[in-house]
Amino acid sequence: MLNAAPTDLTGKTCLVTGAVGGIGSSAVAHFAALGATVYATDIAETFDGPATYAPFNLLEDAGLAACTDWIADIKPDVLFNNAAIFDMGSVLDADLAQYDRLFGVNVRAFYAVMQACAKSMVANDQPGSIINLASQAGHRGEALVAHYCATKAAVISYTQSAALALAPHKIRVNAISPGVIDTPMWKEVDALFAKFEGKELGQKKREVGEAVPIGHMGDPSDVARAAIFLASDQSSYMTAQTIGVDGGNVLR
Repeated sequence: MLNAAPTDLTGKTCLVTGAVGGIGSSAVAHFAALGATVYATDIAETFDGPATYAPFNLLEDAGLAACTDWIADIKPDVLFNNAAIFDMGSVLDADLAQYDRLFGVNVRAFYAVMQACAKSMVANDQPGSIINLASQAGHRGEALVAHYCATKAAVISYTQSAALALAPHKIRVNAISPGVIDTPMWKEVDALFAKFEGKELGQKKREVGEAVPIGHMGDPSDVARAAIFLASDQSSYMTAQTIGVDGGNVLR
């Protein structure tokens, strides 16, 4: 009889960053439903979900340091490294202030959180799974999204390097590259495209959904289910990989 690897997460401690957003909150719910003890963080003061929550501003050195200290205390087995911010601007108008904000959260804080989790796992001789949130934007440049694309390309590269460094410690590191996912953040994204491309509100969101080969935008639960796979023993022989959850938008 086939002994299939379980997706059950009972006994695991999972940390979700960027937990208030659509993808983060869906990951919290999915991890908890499969039996994990879930810790969550974001910049918002409160969070309504099945997790122990602590707010941190990851753009500030004090907030980032407090978050990494918290990680050492909770000793996660699984990290869903999801916190990120978005902004737009071509190389002609995306200034260094925008660069500092996006790289500050999407790369600097992302790396610090990943490193803190890895150090905790190694110190406690604890095998684990680190799941970094990249984006289809990390696989190709976009004219109006210069800094954001670059941050997500960095996530993919750091995922590969971390996976090779941590493999001897039985820590797997993989990434998920979502495509266009129907989250509350898309209201902000759509408004930015309306500003930069002269479109009507709602037009860009409709266009990108129709352009997906599978025919529609994804749901946050589509990303959360991929995270479950990477968190569980189902993916025990996978590391250094980036999984596309994008309806066929990017052919790898």
